[in-house]
Amino acid sequence: MQIQVNTDSHITGSEAFTAKVEQKINNTFKRFSEHITRIEVHFSDLNSGKAGPDDKRCVLEARVAGLNPISVSHQASTLVLAADGAMGKMTQALDTAFGKRNAARHDQVVASDEADSTE
Repeated sequence: MQIQVNTDSHITGSEAFTAKVEQKINNTFKRFSEHITRIEVHFSDLNSGKAGPDDKRCVLEARVAGLNPISVSHQASTLVLAADGAMGKMTQALDTAFGKRNAARHDQVVASDEADSTE
């Protein structure tokens, strides 16, 4: 699973910050790692350096083998809270996507078994 961290021009993205984000992503999405090819993380400051509530935004986009890309975002007062919120949303989105995919596979197998028994 590749992880790419991007920041807008109003956020200073140090190597330590990037490493911390990558570690959190790896830990959070460990159970999905065999299915995810890449996760892109985009941080932005919506107020461009001015103070304001919930002005930090984190957008996550997961590239999953066999599925369309999945994207979520979260706004919060700090980058850490924005990242945590986006990771929570992405976990739910991935659970839903894999649940639907597995249900579709199950339905195909059941339909195939029923067709075999009617012949």
